[in-house]
Amino acid sequence: MEFTGKIIHVGQERGGVSKSTGNEWKVQEYVIEDHSQFPKKMCFEVFGADRISQFAIQLGEELTVSFDIDARQWQDRWFNSIRAWKVERVNAQQATNPQTAPGADVPFPPADQIASAQFIQGDEKDDLPF
Repeated sequence: MEFTGKIIHVGQERGGVSKSTGNEWKVQEYVIEDHSQFPKKMCFEVFGADRISQFAIQLGEELTVSFDIDARQWQDRWFNSIRAWKVERVNAQQATNPQTAPGADVPFPPADQIASAQFIQGDEKDDLPF
């Protein structure tokens, strides 16, 4: 899955040692907000010191985050995990251009360039089935 938006929060890096393997681990959380009419936010995490440094996510960046969602149970409660596996920088011009639809390759024309339909009273070619 993918989510495109602006990073609005960078959490503190956390770490520890796995009880089962004895290996060290690190994780960092981020919050991203999309640019829809009613903006949605998503908290995701990057797991592993190598990926944290590779992605180098900064506050205010425009990103497309590819992630996996998983759920796990702990003490009769369920918790979701949204873990990023790929992060791509979005061209700032693309992210701020409101005439470009997300996921579309062709931008929308400005409203003043869109031809409106002309309806003429008594038009003989009214072939609508209803």
